[in-house]
Amino acid sequence: MNRDATDLAGVRHKSYETLGSTNAEALALARAGERGPLWVSALAQTAGRGRRNSTWASPPGNLYATLLVNEPSLTELAPQLSFVTALALHDAVVARAPQLGPLLAVKWPNDLLLGMAKVAGILIEGESGPTFSVAIGIGVNCAAHPRDTAFPATDLASAGPAICCCAAPAARSPSPPAKSSAWAEPEPCRTVNRNRTWCSRRSAASAKSA
Repeated sequence: MNRDATDLAGVRHKSYETLGSTNAEALALARAGERGPLWVSALAQTAGRGRRNSTWASPPGNLYATLLVNEPSLTELAPQLSFVTALALHDAVVARAPQLGPLLAVKWPNDLLLGMAKVAGILIEGESGPTFSVAIGIGVNCAAHPRDTAFPATDLASAGPAICCCAAPAARSPSPPAKSSAWAEPEPCRTVNRNRTWCSRRSAASAKSA
């Protein structure tokens, strides 16, 4: 079962109780003609995945959402969307739980750390036909996290703040398109330098996670 909503921070939203994968659903919609921007979210996933086809544990209580966008950048620059999304995700968590700001770090290219443990991940997937569509998948451990993982994991609730992951993702999730407006040109570093705050944030996060 899914619910359609409109005008959530200017982005449409399809929410589901359960999906195999929000990225897979978003790309299926793209193949059927959806051009986005569109949020696809689920309360739980049965086939959540991360980079290199790793399993992403997806019990209820956490955030599982994908932003589907069409032609977000030049094709050769698309991998850099992971960097843009990581910064946006960092800012979104800080906005909801400012006390966690000093503990957060971006682990390039696709993880958000709380302390030295993974609290969120990003998976960027795309298809080139019939148009260039990109699924920006975001998973945030809000209430629970997997155990016995190769890299330590944690969740936001363990750090104190109670952040509800059942609200509309457009209201609580990062907004990569806003960040990418200062980035998606053939020379991204030169473009980013026009926005010193963005550039310094990227440098600080990179140094922190090194």
